[in-house]
Amino acid sequence: MGKNMWNIQLFKLNFDDKEVSAVANVVAGGWLSMGEEINKFETAFGTFLGDGTYCKAVSNGTAALHMALLALDVGPGDEVIIPALTFVADVNVVNLVGARPILADATSLDDWNMSIGSLQDQITDKTKAIIVVHYAGYPINDIAKISQLCKDKGIGLIEDVAHAPGATVDGKVCGTFGDVGCFSFFSNKNLSIGEGGMVSTLDPELNKKLGYLRSHGMTTLTLDRHKGRAITYDVAQPGLNYRMDEMRAAIGLAQLDKLPAGNVRRGELTDRYRSNLEGSPVTMPFEHQPSNFTSVYHILPVLLPEKTDRVAVIGALKEKGIQSSIHYPPFWDFTAYKGQFSPNDSPVTADICSRQLTLPLFPTMSEHEVDQVCNAILEAIA
Repeated sequence: MGKNMWNIQLFKLNFDDKEVSAVANVVAGGWLSMGEEINKFETAFGTFLGDGTYCKAVSNGTAALHMALLALDVGPGDEVIIPALTFVADVNVVNLVGARPILADATSLDDWNMSIGSLQDQITDKTKAIIVVHYAGYPINDIAKISQLCKDKGIGLIEDVAHAPGATVDGKVCGTFGDVGCFSFFSNKNLSIGEGGMVSTLDPELNKKLGYLRSHGMTTLTLDRHKGRAITYDVAQPGLNYRMDEMRAAIGLAQLDKLPAGNVRRGELTDRYRSNLEGSPVTMPFEHQPSNFTSVYHILPVLLPEKTDRVAVIGALKEKGIQSSIHYPPFWDFTAYKGQFSPNDSPVTADICSRQLTLPLFPTMSEHEVDQVCNAILEAIA
């Protein structure tokens, strides 16, 4: 598929000369990994999340999740509860540390985030951690309650904030409710770097552990040795190499400047979709959001009417040059997880997965483009 096959893409980068010069400056400077840009990006992102938040820039969001599980000592014999409706990275990392993933169902056909009731039903004495996801950029309704529940029971809480950088509940930023927040800066995210991520924590001990995990367990960075601040290093614990490079940190800083306005614009476009589709057979979730919540509208998910031929709808949109996607195919359909999970265990998610469609949404999109997409989808299902 050529770059210009689509009249309206699912997502478009919000890049300009700022990102270009950010990268050019790094290349001209000659220091490519774990230097001043990383420090600046981590500090700026920590401030964005709220004072006292420690941040570590990492190679991607999956690395962030993997590090979070390792930092919380999750391993064989442990169970980790994850949402049934999420990207496969959440289930993959749990398996890769040797723990058993347990699914919690979505709340309802309006609230696609993890149900606190389903979550409570799944807790056993083997539950070591819970991964929550703020789906599509809408904060989980019960995040404060879930956070308290985890504290009371001594269960680790990992927030997968890949969809929700800047979302808040009562002014508190998502990514600061759990023990560790995990962000993704993949190309299609609200803050786009290409590949990249961030771990956040309020706990200085966890921050230290995450720092070791990111960089071979080494106690000093190459930069410190280069600047004469250290001669050698010790290895405090086994670690990985999940570092981010300076070019991506520089792009991240440029993108962070654009993030608040981009999030607001996404909200305006989402409202346009909502009013266009109101009263139609195509429904949009998260209609009833509490007023103390700020969402960041990462994607535009809709629910097609029952018995709709989704493949035909995707084809009809494609005919008009409109790109669409599915967030997400269910785990039980993947070869790797066949037989491990059943749609009967997560009935709300199973219904959503069979009818879900994601429509184009990005900050530089126009109202006219939203109208075109809405007309096309209503025509396709008519």
